[in-house]
Amino acid sequence: MTGEFSPDWLTLREPADAAARAADLVGELPGEVRVIRDLGCGTGSLGRWLAPQLPTPQHWVMTDRDPALLRLAADGMPSEVTVSTHLRDVTELTVADLAGTDLVTCSALLDLLTAEEVDGLVAVCAEARVNALFTLSVTGEVTLDPADPLDETIQDAFNSHQRREEGGRRLLGPDAPAYAVTAFEKAGARVLSRPSHWRLGPALSALTAEWLRGWTGAATEQRPDLVVDAYLTRRTTTVPYASVGHRDLLAIFE
Repeated sequence: MTGEFSPDWLTLREPADAAARAADLVGELPGEVRVIRDLGCGTGSLGRWLAPQLPTPQHWVMTDRDPALLRLAADGMPSEVTVSTHLRDVTELTVADLAGTDLVTCSALLDLLTAEEVDGLVAVCAEARVNALFTLSVTGEVTLDPADPLDETIQDAFNSHQRREEGGRRLLGPDAPAYAVTAFEKAGARVLSRPSHWRLGPALSALTAEWLRGWTGAATEQRPDLVVDAYLTRRTTTVPYASVGHRDLLAIFE
């Protein structure tokens, strides 16, 4: 794969992200949303999807630990909104950071965090009384058509990889969506949750093939005994239809 956070990969996946997100949750946002802080913003994909659905004026605070991605995000937002950038790891977010913020957003982020990091993020939102729209968290469910005998083995290995311990951090992986819902509810929020599955296949052949390479690559990193070369050749030669499980949540502090 071109890299989990590379601009090329983030650009390639943007159409699938936009099609998958649960747009009905936007209609559930209470009150005026004028200032939005986007965590782990990448190239700004979520902002480009959400900004046209909200009234103007809007100000976006794009937050990421990668200065190159921050520049791309700021330059790529719609001209109707104003943008500032904040070079910051999302796990270091504070209540003071959210002063004047109406909504915190993120996309494809929660599954990369630990339970403690999600708890910290939820606690900051709860203390600041700022609502959160967190989209496209991986659930671990993959369905391929046509099916292959190796599909389930690769899925299990991939999900174990997503739950790996890395640098002393035990990642939540596909447990993240349910964990975050529970954490927000314990913090007093009303939580709405929706499926937001990727729908891949021949119409998105480049993305589907690249996703397959990343999916199998993570599986073999977790289980080096898996032999997937022939499988990957079959799958990328004739691209299958694929449903890749994700989930969106909206946490509202009333």
